[in-house]
Amino acid sequence: MSELTTVARPYAKAAFDFAVEAKAVDTWLEMLVFAAEVAQNDTVAGYLNGDKGVEEVKNLFISVCGEQLNDKGQNFIKLLAENQRLLALPEILVQFVELKADYEQEVSVDVTSAQKLKAAEVKTLSAALEKRLARKVKLNCTVDATVVSGLVIKAGDMVIDGSVRGKLNRLATTLQS
Repeated sequence: MSELTTVARPYAKAAFDFAVEAKAVDTWLEMLVFAAEVAQNDTVAGYLNGDKGVEEVKNLFISVCGEQLNDKGQNFIKLLAENQRLLALPEILVQFVELKADYEQEVSVDVTSAQKLKAAEVKTLSAALEKRLARKVKLNCTVDATVVSGLVIKAGDMVIDGSVRGKLNRLATTLQS
């Protein structure tokens, strides 16, 4: 997986830089989402892994994507096909989304609670996280009864476990040491 990430990074960066310059980040995101879905299709993936020529693969992929790609998007797909990197499209999409979030100073935060959070709680939590992370925050709230009480907050590498379950696990670990 890390090899695919390494391969995808320069393509995602180039596409993102071009999209920012052209003021078409959302358009490029839509094109990459569609192209990544096409690349993940079992039939297409089998075709891409086969022994078909670059020209044939390039033409097939562009014809499948059709009107979903503009001229610049088609050129990007041609470049990927010539370098035999079409299978990296899903990872290129992931990298592109990360670059977009970083560019827009936005972070996606997963919040897990034992009960559904009220609108006021979500608003307060969002404001506190925006202040702490110095970014716009997009909350993804889920309910998990095993949390018992409190919250588990995950934002990138940061994890804040304020749940009773987490506290009990830390207490058990401390007592066993």
